Order: sequence, then C-alpha cells, then structure tokens
Amino acid sequence: MESIGSWWMWASFAVVVVIACAVDLLVLQKKGDNRVSIGQALRWSALWVGLALLFNAILWWYLDGQAGREVANAKAAQFFTGYLIEKSLAVDNIFVFLMLFTYFAVPAELQKRVLILGVIGAIILRAAMILVGAWLIKEFHWVLYLFGAFLLVTGIKMLIFAGAHSDLEKNPILKWMRGHMNLTSDFDGEKFWVIRQGVRFYTPLFVVMILIGITDVVFAVDSIPAIFAITEDPFIVMTSNIFAILGLRAMYFLLADLKDRFHLLTYGLGVILVFVGTKMLIVDWIKIPVGISLSVVGIILAISMVASLMTKPKESSQ
Repeated sequence: MESIGSWWMWASFAVVVVIACAVDLLVLQKKGDNRVSIGQALRWSALWVGLALLFNAILWWYLDGQAGREVANAKAAQFFTGYLIEKSLAVDNIFVFLMLFTYFAVPAELQKRVLILGVIGAIILRAAMILVGAWLIKEFHWVLYLFGAFLLVTGIKMLIFAGAHSDLEKNPILKWMRGHMNLTSDFDGEKFWVIRQGVRFYTPLFVVMILIGITDVVFAVDSIPAIFAITEDPFIVMTSNIFAILGLRAMYFLLADLKDRFHLLTYGLGVILVFVGTKMLIVDWIKIPVGISLSVVGIILAISMVASLMTKPKESSQ
C-alpha cells in the first residue's frame, strides 16, 4: 500500500504526539483538581484545531515541492476530510462520556484525569487498529466491502436509535464489575482505588475509566473504517485520526453543556456513516472525489446543527 509517509515523517509525527500528550499532562498536573472553565476549554480547542491545520499546511507545502501541486492538493484534502469526519464522530463519543460522568455524578474537577488517560488509551488503540486495518486492506481488498457494510449498518442503527434512552444499569460490563469487584460508593479525590483493612476497593472513578476505555474501543471500530473510505494512505489515516483525538479532552469541556442544544447531531452522524459506508461499497465502480466527500460531510453537519438550534428536543422518557 503506497504512502507518502517516509520514516522521518512518521518519526516526526510520533514526536509531536508525545510532546502534545506530555504538555496536556503537565498542564493537568499544574491545574490540579481545579474545574476547567469554558474559556480554558475554548483556548485549548482552538490550539488543537490550529495545530492540525498547521500540520496540514506544512504537509501540503512539503508535498508541493516534492511531489507536485496535484498530489499536495489531493493529500491535504484527504487529511482535512478525514479530520472532519473523525472530529464529528468524536462529538458523539463526547456525549457518551457526558452520560457516564452524569450517571456516576463525577465532579467536574475530577473528570480531567480520566479524560486524558482515555485520550492516551485511544491514541494507542487507534494506532494499532489503523496499522492492522492498513495491512488487511493491502492483503485482502475485499475487507473494504466488509468495512463499508459495517459502516452502513452502524449508520442505519444510529438513525433508528438516535433518540433512544441508554440505561447503564443494564450494561453487562458494569454488572460484571459490581458482581466481581470491591467497589466503593464514594470518590476519594483522583484515586482509582483505596486500601481498607488490607483489601483493595475500587472507586467510581475507576469504573468510569474502564467504561470510557470500552467506549474508545467501540468508537474506534466505527471511526477506523470511516477514514479508510476517504483514503487508504496509512500516514494520512493515522495523522488525521490522531489529531482529531488530541483535542478530545478540551472539546468535552467545551461541548458538555451543549448536548441538548445539538440534539439532532446524532442523526447527522448516522447519515455521514451511511454515506461513507456506501462510498466504500461502490469504490471499485464509482469513485467519489475527496472534494465532494468533504462537501457532503460539511453540509450534513451544518444542516444537523442548524436544525438542532431551530427545533426543541423531545422530552426523554425515563
């Protein structure tokens, strides 16, 4: 499978990711248990988006000089389209995080550590899944059809069950943890476990972290095929996906209070998954240009967000 990524480009990207995570961790440590304000979240979100756009600009400039304007334009468009899709899917991921934090009544000042660990776990997980996915597509082309069918079914299910109420009490993982582990009912700062009379007890923060990790796995299974529908270049797939994840923590605090305001966004994400799944299924007969894919994704997102602002959410039945 051809890729524009040379060894030094992969190495440089890895260094950027490590530095970004380290900075996030250091800022988290410095801030301690303080609550993240909307202003802080907005500045960090702008920083992560700006970093992704800067990376894309540098990539375009390099390819323009090395491979020509046509290749530079194509790869930059693929990166931006993939980034936009992954960022959009991350919004639904964030709403699941919000549901978990609300269900377990996690104080806002304790959510930061779980989120950053979740982001680091998601980066490692998706990096591994992307490499495996790239190898599978290279060795077995028919895997593209499997990915496409999966995205199509996932998108349809998302459209059907978008308004359904999730009941965490029925979650099998949570049931297993409650039946096989010593759990406390109260938090103890940012601790994941405490020792009481020589016995280890796990706090609700640990339970939330495990459920967020499982959520990362579920959403990775959705998002990885989606980006391969845009490009099969492993370097573009990896960089666009990871850059979208890097801003996940800041975007959570920015959007946490806006869930109800964008109540139709899940429907938009469902339509996007149906579109990219169909695109993947017909790739050998009809190739949809990246520019058209970018326009379709952007229009769907814009319509779902504007429609959300213009209509009131339905009262959810508990």
